[in-house]
Amino acid sequence: MLSVTHATTAAFITTKIPYPIISIPLALGSHYLEDYIKHWDVGQGISNGHKTKKNAFYQELFLDFPLSILIVYLFFQYGQPFSIWPWVGWFIGLLPDFVEFPRNFLNFEPVFLKPFNNFHHRFHNSIPDKLPGLIPQILIIIAIYFLR
Repeated sequence: MLSVTHATTAAFITTKIPYPIISIPLALGSHYLEDYIKHWDVGQGISNGHKTKKNAFYQELFLDFPLSILIVYLFFQYGQPFSIWPWVGWFIGLLPDFVEFPRNFLNFEPVFLKPFNNFHHRFHNSIPDKLPGLIPQILIIIAIYFLR
């Protein structure tokens, strides 16, 4: 799933549920639930050689990641007093991908991260087709826009 979808979903959860003991685990769980949905993301194609890690990294760094910040800001902060909760959600929603970053892009996996990455990998259900893989993500973001 794209970072923008994970971040927007988790920010929605942490802004709507005022109890961090509930909202933070739900925000984290949403990452795995969304990864279970058939989806396309910027890392698609690395494992089969259709995309380089460098290309995927740049797409993430200059497109998906900044877009996640922009959407969370526009949906949950623009015209509102500052709140830490959308940003806590943003971070928690992306945490499994942050943990996976060294393995995917640096060819380095600290031993203590391996169980977390293996758990995360069990949920991943990415597909090579962009349009069918983007439609559920677009629908999720549209739904959050109207529910916020």
